[in-house]
Parts: sequence; structure tokens; C-alpha cells
Amino acid sequence: MRMPTFETKTSTDMSASLSQRFTALDVFRGMTICFMIIVNTPGGSPTFSPLEHAAWNGFTPTDLVFPSFMFAVGNALSFVMNKWPAMNTSQVVSKILKRTFLIFLLGYLMYWFPFVKEEAGHIVFAPISDTRIFGVLQRIGLAYGIAALMLYFLKPRTTVIITVIILILYWPVMVYFGDAADPLSLHGNAVLKLDTWLIGEKHLYGGEGFPFDPEGLLSTFPSIANVVGGFLVGSYLQKKGNTYEALAKLLMAGFVCFFISYWWNLGFPINKKLWTSSFVMRTVGLDCMILACIIYWIDFKNKTKSVYFFQVFGRNPLPIYLLSEIGVILLYIIRIGDLSLYEWLYQNIFAHAGDYIGSLLFAVSWMLFCWTAGYILDKKKIYLKV
Repeated sequence: MRMPTFETKTSTDMSASLSQRFTALDVFRGMTICFMIIVNTPGGSPTFSPLEHAAWNGFTPTDLVFPSFMFAVGNALSFVMNKWPAMNTSQVVSKILKRTFLIFLLGYLMYWFPFVKEEAGHIVFAPISDTRIFGVLQRIGLAYGIAALMLYFLKPRTTVIITVIILILYWPVMVYFGDAADPLSLHGNAVLKLDTWLIGEKHLYGGEGFPFDPEGLLSTFPSIANVVGGFLVGSYLQKKGNTYEALAKLLMAGFVCFFISYWWNLGFPINKKLWTSSFVMRTVGLDCMILACIIYWIDFKNKTKSVYFFQVFGRNPLPIYLLSEIGVILLYIIRIGDLSLYEWLYQNIFAHAGDYIGSLLFAVSWMLFCWTAGYILDKKKIYLKV
């Protein structure tokens, strides 16, 4: 299997592209990665409730992280599309499919890592038959690829119409193919049924206490709307510029989406693990309002120096995210006595601050470690992308 390669750009190569970079997008994406690392790496349990996902129906600040990253992918796509008119169809499609494949593959390999496991005191090869197929990066890759292809071949207006149809039809599909008694339950939903039939239980996430993947194939389709929403916002801001009118309309759009999610929730509950249509509207609405605030702070108040911390994350999001996840896997593999290095660090250093504070301090420390790696890359003007 051929491993994916990264493109490395030096300061000379990046000078032109950095001058065109939407600073607010870097900051928005960086804030998302920063918070994602914190919520993904608590030192122990319990932790503060805002740093946990909703158990099933409902919404917490943590539930906003993943869809915000997909929104940022759509924002970035609006800038990339400006280069497409100068390319022929085969070149554009090739780039889209290549990026989709590499992002999906990186996510798959990350879950498979370190490719071996301990069995009866021996180190054996971890079989592909037990490897999780879908996941965070896999969903990002698929949603990006579908959204990009629609936007290229069908243009924005048609893409929006199809996206709205997907959101509207998602509810009857869930109801019709789910269990008759409770089609939106953890054990009776159509997402679980499709994944189990398509790839089998051994390829599903087991973090819910039984095989169920919150990034399943069926629930990936409504997530396309998060990417399309980010694209529409990015395109709008490029056309209108940083004006108070554009800012006001962005805030209004965010409020309208949030309002729709409030009423939609009454019939189709907000649920991150099923990625319900009401969840999509809630997250797109919040992302619009958050991005508007960031734009105001950076472009209207000219507070560019105060946001550099988040720019470090935003300029190298994929390698920093991979570092945060693979690094944690290694911390669990390395043993100190009967404890993993992850557990040893928490119990011997951070747990003295108490359960909640200690767990948060561990997560923040790991986030700062990942930031330091991103800072080194940024100072060397090295920016990695697939």
C-alpha cells in the first residue's frame, strides 16, 4: 500500500498564498482544533460537563467542535474553487478525488495504528478485519468530496437545493428504516442498521459500549450541509468584502439557522451521534455567528496580534490533529509498571489538582504540546497539506 505524501512549502512558496489567506478562517479553524484536542484528551473521569458530548439527544459546546471543522473545510473550499476555472475537468476531478482518498486513508490508518496488538503475551499483527472503517477524518473526506463535486458540476444554487432535500428527507429515511417502536434510539436507528449490514460489527466504533459508529455512512449525508454552509459563507464574504452589511447579514443568517433548529428539534431532536437535520442547522447557525464575531475582532478592531495562538493551529490543522491523536495512542502503548504513560502522567502530576481541574489541566497541557509542534512548523514556514 502506498503511503500518502505531504506537500511541503517553504517561505518563498507560501508568501503569495499567505497574502491571500483569510485570517479569520485560520483563527476559526485554529479555535476548532484547539478545543477539539482539549475535549478529546481529558486526563480522567469525571470532567466538566461542557467538555463532554451529549449522551444522546441534546447539545453541548463539545458537540459544536466537529461540525465547525467541517464548516471550515467548506470555507476553505470557496477559496480553492477560484483556481478551478484555469484547470480542465479531469484535473479538477482528480484533485478532488485524490484529496478525498488521502483524507479517508489517513483517518483509516490512524485508527489502525500501531498495526500490532498484544495477544497471549505475544505481539501479533492487528488484522484489517477488526479495524474501524468510518471516523472523523473519513467523514470529512467523504463530505468534502461530495460537496466539491456537486459545486463543480452542478453550481452553488443546485447544490444548495440538493443539500436542503437531503436534510428534509433524512428524517423520513430514519423513521422508515429504523425500529418501528423507537426509530431514533441508540439501538434502533437506521444509521446502525446500515453500517451493520454494510461493513459488519467488527468495523464499527465500540465506545458506546456496543458496536455503533457516530460517524456512520448514512449520517454522513446530512453532514455535507455543514461543508456547503461553510462554502456559501466563504463565497459571500469574498464577494461582499469585510463590510458592516456583510457582517450583519452573516449574523442574521446564523440567527435564522439557529431559529429553524429550535423548531425542528421538536420533531427531529438535535442529536450529534445521528447528525440530525436540526443538529446541522444548530451548528451552521452558531458557526455563522462565531465567524462573524471573529471577523469583527480581526478586521474591524484590527486585533490581529491577539489571535496568533489560534493561527498556529489553523495553518497546520491536519498534521496537528494527527499528532494529537497518534500521540495519545503512543502514550497508552508505553507502560510504566501497571499503568500506561497516559495514566501515569495524570495520576502522578495532574490528579493532585482534583478530578475536574486535574482532567482539564492534562487536556490543556496536551493541547499546548501540540501547539508547540505547530509553532515550530509555523516559524520554519512549513505548511503541510494533502
